[in-house]
Amino acid sequence: GGPSPIAPVEFDDFILWVTLGIILGGRTFYVLFYNLSYFTAHPVEIFELWKGGMSFHGGFVGCVVAVLLFGWKNKLPVLSLGDVTCAVGPIGLFLGRIANFINSELWGRPADPNLPWAMIFPNGGPLPRHPSQLYEFALEGVVMLIIMQVGIRKFRWQDKPGLTSGVFLIGYGVLRIVSELFREPDAPFLGPITMGEMLSFIFVLGGAFVVWLAYRQQPKRATA
Repeated sequence: GGPSPIAPVEFDDFILWVTLGIILGGRTFYVLFYNLSYFTAHPVEIFELWKGGMSFHGGFVGCVVAVLLFGWKNKLPVLSLGDVTCAVGPIGLFLGRIANFINSELWGRPADPNLPWAMIFPNGGPLPRHPSQLYEFALEGVVMLIIMQVGIRKFRWQDKPGLTSGVFLIGYGVLRIVSELFREPDAPFLGPITMGEMLSFIFVLGGAFVVWLAYRQQPKRATA
């Protein structure tokens, strides 16, 4: 589809920046929005990443900051860099949700015991629960990857820098809100609304804004 927005020699550095952004953003959001009272009492444990505790929403925000800084530093188009990242983002979600399932974490709400795929998790008490990690694996991983690939290969979203990123934000936000209906809430926000649902709704709004920005630009289709 034309030249990449980033040269191969720059790609290793880009991966490092994005990785650091994901770790710092994911941990920061988890501390601030999901367990602030605990970490206020135990501030040293903020740095104990090996004990777990990350937020996807925070990881994505950290990734966005890394893309912006790397793009400005190296004079690269930040919207296209974001598109490159979001195009394969579902692969990370795919693997992450499988890891959540294997680690018996982020399990779902109690389910009807007659539900054939209801599961009793080792650390989830005696009640059978929805395997919400597998629901998210299917929605945020498989479905989102198909959407990304169809959009890029068939509809050439890359001709409008930012469009892939915007669609990813909207798609993830909507599918995460659906998943939250079956997932044991990490933290409440307002009444029945969970923190995950609130942050996902903000993602949908942000994605709509990025799509609007993409359609305001002239198509930048590369020539051979």
